[in-house]
Amino acid sequence: MKREKGRQGIFAETREHWPLMTFYERFEQTVAIILSFAIAVVVVVALWELLLRIGILLLSGSLDPLDHRIFQGVFGMIMTLLIAMEFKHSIIRVIERDESIIQVKTVILIAILALARKFIIIDTSTTGADKLAALAAIVLALGVVYWLMRESDTRKLLAEAQIEENAGVPPEEDRRP
Repeated sequence: MKREKGRQGIFAETREHWPLMTFYERFEQTVAIILSFAIAVVVVVALWELLLRIGILLLSGSLDPLDHRIFQGVFGMIMTLLIAMEFKHSIIRVIERDESIIQVKTVILIAILALARKFIIIDTSTTGADKLAALAAIVLALGVVYWLMRESDTRKLLAEAQIEENAGVPPEEDRRP
């Protein structure tokens, strides 16, 4: 079913449901579409900048992957792009009406990605152990929260499957997140 939506385009479902939406749902959809375009522009510009910087490093002979400053800079930019793309993907799911406007699990995953980026670009020679420990504790806490949310979703799906099985209804095959 998702492939069919992709073939129709992300606006087909919005157009189809527009007359049935409340004023606020229309507002949410409009904001999500505008944000999606804005993030797409940011991603394209950031990708262009990344390619330019890598090109300059290549042409100048400065691209040494063993130099930790260059490695940190290039992979920091790549992680920034990945974070923006994941954020855009979460907004597209709202536009396609697959999910509601706020997905806590997605926000937590984006936060974990942002912290992973921070760990890649951080200069450990100038950063105190207390700051590193605090960042590590935050990552651990976010990981635990994500795991708990995933476990809750899994239990909910198993309970629904059990109810359907007891009712004689075959469970849907592709329901697990």
